[in-house]
Amino acid sequence: METFLTLLGGFAALADWTVIGFLVAGFLIGTFFGAMPGLTSVLAIALLLPITYTIDVIPALVMSAAIFMSGMYSGSITATTINIPGAPSSMMTAIEGNALMKQGKGANALGHAALGSMIGGSIGAILLMGFMPLAAELSLLIRTPGKFSLVLFALVVIVIVDKGAIAKGVVATLFGIMLATVGIDVLQPIPRFNFGTETLVEGIDLMPIVIGAFAVSEVLIQAQSWNSSIGDQIKDADGVKIRRRDFIPPLSEIRRIGLFTYLRGAIIGYGTGILPGAGGSMAAFVSYASAKSSSRHPEEYGKGSREGLAAAESANNSMCGGAFVPMLMFGIPGDPTTAIVLGVLVINGLQPGPRLLEQQADLIAPMFASLFISALILIPLTLFLFGPYFVRIVQIPKGLLYSAIAVVALVGSYVATFSIFQMFLALLFGILAFFLRKQNYSTVSMLLGFILGPDLEQYLRRSLSLNDGNPMVFLTNLDSLFFLLLTALFVYLILFRKRPAAPS
Repeated sequence: METFLTLLGGFAALADWTVIGFLVAGFLIGTFFGAMPGLTSVLAIALLLPITYTIDVIPALVMSAAIFMSGMYSGSITATTINIPGAPSSMMTAIEGNALMKQGKGANALGHAALGSMIGGSIGAILLMGFMPLAAELSLLIRTPGKFSLVLFALVVIVIVDKGAIAKGVVATLFGIMLATVGIDVLQPIPRFNFGTETLVEGIDLMPIVIGAFAVSEVLIQAQSWNSSIGDQIKDADGVKIRRRDFIPPLSEIRRIGLFTYLRGAIIGYGTGILPGAGGSMAAFVSYASAKSSSRHPEEYGKGSREGLAAAESANNSMCGGAFVPMLMFGIPGDPTTAIVLGVLVINGLQPGPRLLEQQADLIAPMFASLFISALILIPLTLFLFGPYFVRIVQIPKGLLYSAIAVVALVGSYVATFSIFQMFLALLFGILAFFLRKQNYSTVSMLLGFILGPDLEQYLRRSLSLNDGNPMVFLTNLDSLFFLLLTALFVYLILFRKRPAAPS
């Protein structure tokens, strides 16, 4: 009953036109920042953090939640149209969405991305409101060995998804892990692999890796065919009128995807979001791999699979709801964006903890409602209003578009880190990623290795140090054993199981 009262109280707060104004403003800001390579929802909330000193707590939290949801969704826009994910969580969307774009089905791809985002985000918000206390207790059951096995599971799944290039995937993942070791040791205040320079003591920031691997490298790849416009590479010719109804996915395609795909993606995304540090990238990766392993049409993946697109987008948006659980219950951010939202809470005098909902539900509930409204109403509304303009991105002359993206991306890497050195690293990694992509090495695997590498090392060393170096600790802990068995199951399903032929 208390959960329903909290839910109703949150929606009642949104009846205030001032609060609604902040919600819509936050959604539009998040959409812009999420769609622009190098500008993320993390950066949007960070730049708006000083504003929270001057407004009430409810509008501040509502605006932050709207930025979070819209930033997660809008990363699919440039991922689909120009193959540059606006956010790391949209990398799997770029694989399928851009393939559809090149087939002249860009509007359809954006429609499926929005539908998956809407369903996943709505379910994630509902699960957040209904099961947050229980989910928080379950997340506490995962101890250090289990966290290591979970991270290992994520890395293995991403490597084996591309069955035709597993060796290259392993190399790219290990390279990402190696990059993550530069800087201060994860357990001791000792610099390592900094080559005697103070510049690398702080390590390599995530933003230059993301911008270099996806934005800069894409600019270089497109520069190879500089004489043609982007529109020439896609079957959606300039003369074809794109109607708003083209963005509505046909019912036959939704049935082919299956309701279970959306629900599974939403549950995977929410569950992944509960785990601190997992984030939308892991949620999208795991959901995408799960969908591919059980798909009747795995041969379509990588070539424009709407099923893969729906699985990834429903998961990364559902993650938004799950990420609030550890942040609100224990003050442990589930991802970088909720880390900034935690700052908004603290600035307004709200201390995370089990009693937060009991004592200040009237302040927190509107944030939950904002997540739900942003997913259920604003995502499809935004696509319907601005969808044709999203697709028209590809009609901008290549020189103008990619020059602007390169500038915005490099400036974004500086704004995110305030370091000229990190900005040059973005350029360096862009050149490196360009050559890796030319040789079919997965930059997605490299990025995931970089993101999860520190956690993998930290949990491994802590588990072994607490158990006298005995590796059996990973088999004797039930949570760790569960994730190891899950890893083995995915390896079997993806690599070894023989699927029945699809009916003709």
